[in-house]
Amino acid sequence: MRPFAAEGFVALAPDLYHGTKVAEPDEAAKLMMALELDRAARDMGGAVDEIAARSTGSGVAVVGFCMGGGLALMLASQRSDKVRAVVPFYGAAPWEGAQPDYSALTGAVLGHYAGRDESASPEDARALVRALRNAGNADVNIHIYPETDHAFFNDTRPEVYDPEASALAWQRTIDFLRSRIG
Repeated sequence: MRPFAAEGFVALAPDLYHGTKVAEPDEAAKLMMALELDRAARDMGGAVDEIAARSTGSGVAVVGFCMGGGLALMLASQRSDKVRAVVPFYGAAPWEGAQPDYSALTGAVLGHYAGRDESASPEDARALVRALRNAGNADVNIHIYPETDHAFFNDTRPEVYDPEASALAWQRTIDFLRSRIG
């Protein structure tokens, strides 16, 4: 959240796991699949209200990575009253039967997807664009970074981190947020 704050944004990251921490990717995947979506929606909705109360911009933006990207899209669909912009990084909603209602999403969308991603593939990204546009969202822009892997923005994972793609995605994100929420 500090990089967003350094750019002048009010930033908040809700703890959807309420203090539970894991060290292994398999453990994280288990937590993700066991996430109580109703509770997570309440937590994220509260975060939207808190950010709206503390900021002076024209609405709230939601940014999420991996599962958080899917949750960001879901939150933007559920809280169109305040969410004006959403930025999923390689985000997909992996929960069976819990796809966002894109017809309720009124905010602008800027997505970043990896060209060599198997969990949120380039085809998934293109399908997201089609679904959003078919639901009436005209302000959708998805970027696919061809030579990157899932989590290319995560500088704590040197095996997938791509500094050039990350810098470009970051600049696009900041420009997008400034243009949509101030």
